[in-house]
Amino acid sequence: MKYSKQRELILKTVRENRVHPTADYVYHFLKKDHPNLSLGTVYRNLNLLSENGDIRKICIPNARDRFDGRMDRHYHMVCQECAEVFDIELNCLSKLEEEISSRTDFTVHGYDVIITGVCHTCQHKLNESKKEVS
Repeated sequence: MKYSKQRELILKTVRENRVHPTADYVYHFLKKDHPNLSLGTVYRNLNLLSENGDIRKICIPNARDRFDGRMDRHYHMVCQECAEVFDIELNCLSKLEEEISSRTDFTVHGYDVIITGVCHTCQHKLNESKKEVS
């Protein structure tokens, strides 16, 4: 892949940001210091970086794609109230790979797990709202 200063900035932004940014987030984050940057450039580079294995694209149903600079094996939880994405390590899934390999003639190269639910903060807010209604 040919070097690009803009691509380097986009990669750095994703890797240093633990919020699992969207393309819009990356664009607005960089735009103030790099006014010539376009949203199309951000989208193209994020997709190129994810295809190249430099970052991970997190495809969340009915939501904008998020990007993750953390490349070690981990999974994601998405809050259905606030849409925040959280990292989680699940060692138990390595057993799934072993099970698939032992039962089939299939070599697992990877998989994505997205767990949906409600985060602690939103659970607290929902519980407080229920108390106010009662």
